[in-house]
Amino acid sequence: MSRVFTVRELTRAIRDAIEGGFPYVWVQGQVSNLSRPSSGHLYFTLKDEEAALNCVWFRGSQRDAETFDPLTGEVFEDGPRPGLSRTVRNGQELLCAGRLTVYAPRGGYQLVVEMAQDAGLGRLHLAFEELKRRLSAKGYFAVERKRPLPRSPRRVAVVTAPRGAAIHDFLRIAGERGVGCEIRIHPVPVQGAEAPPRIAAAIAEAGRLGCAEVIVVIRGGGSLEDLWAFNDEAVADAIYASPVPVLAGVGHEVDFTMADMTADVRAATPSHAAQLLWRERREFVQGLDELEMRLSRAFDRAFTTGEGRLAALERALGWLSPVRALDRYDERFAESASRLARAWEAGSRLRSQRVEQLVAALRHSFGPEALEKRQARLQTLHASLIHAGQTQLNTVERRVENLGVRLAALDPEAPLQRGYSLVRGPDGRFLKSIREAAPGQRLDIVLHDGEVGTVVTSVRERDDV
Repeated sequence: MSRVFTVRELTRAIRDAIEGGFPYVWVQGQVSNLSRPSSGHLYFTLKDEEAALNCVWFRGSQRDAETFDPLTGEVFEDGPRPGLSRTVRNGQELLCAGRLTVYAPRGGYQLVVEMAQDAGLGRLHLAFEELKRRLSAKGYFAVERKRPLPRSPRRVAVVTAPRGAAIHDFLRIAGERGVGCEIRIHPVPVQGAEAPPRIAAAIAEAGRLGCAEVIVVIRGGGSLEDLWAFNDEAVADAIYASPVPVLAGVGHEVDFTMADMTADVRAATPSHAAQLLWRERREFVQGLDELEMRLSRAFDRAFTTGEGRLAALERALGWLSPVRALDRYDERFAESASRLARAWEAGSRLRSQRVEQLVAALRHSFGPEALEKRQARLQTLHASLIHAGQTQLNTVERRVENLGVRLAALDPEAPLQRGYSLVRGPDGRFLKSIREAAPGQRLDIVLHDGEVGTVVTSVRERDDV
């Protein structure tokens, strides 16, 4: 069976889930049901076409007058302005920031407002989010395309206002760190309508020149409107297309622009950008000290190794004295002489055996017995050749006689000797049938000793044919 909650337990669990899942949110909507009790707290509802959200703005989070924008930190140059909590009206579009909580007595959730702003600036946030989604879909923020910054770059291009506090802070930090660098400033306006195309063109120019190892885009802090030039798509396109890494340090640590998110590396401030590029000089001194200590340790190890090597060479020198060397040479000579004698004897035996084998092979191949066998074989082959020739000659003679008899039998004039004759027509061809002769036609009768001319008087067909 599942657990049975009390209303308090279930409400507390829901509150923990909501407050844990939505610790801080931004909500935009239209104000309705605005209430100003004597406590000074504000109660109202934010609504849109399909939903409503109860809100409470406690007195402690309100300001009667504001000398700066609580969201961006922008100081109002025209003096303090009335707090928004004093001027808010039903129907007004607000952008509120705060935390969600559950009001247990009514069992409903509400937004505890900590900051609020007129939706006029909220439109900038909406435009910011829309551009952010579009550039993210194009892969501008992908981590895999981010390039690392060069270590201690010697040539840097800086795109910023030439007289702002940002460039002075950057140059001051750069002068205190690293080992020296050539910095080329590409002056641009960093605020106003003409700033985005100028910034984009300066980034493209710095990449096209090809002399800088890294491009730095910096600007001091300001309101969202002041930083809006760095939320332009053309600036993001130029950073994305840069052939060298881009380091962006726009505004303060809490400020995020499209230039920061598109750049290969983001710095919290312009000063931080310089810190990311160059190490402190005391780190170089410390590194030099470490190298000196490593060199000293390496020298000690080499000295110890050399001492051991020298001792080993001293022992080897005693073993390599001339007397011992001569003794070793004598031993090696005696051993070599013995090996040479054994090798000579073995070689002689092998050569003798080989000579004997060759002599036996010659006798077998060319001795008297071999000659007699070859002569007998020759006589046998001679007799076989004579017999085969005579047999072939007799066979040819018989075949010639047979062909003569057959040729004589095929002679067309041979039957004429036995009383037969041939009849030739006017065209010179021999007649084969009575159908080739007609009465009155002249024919020639060929006999064995000549021809007889005649004329056809009649043609009769044999009865037995």
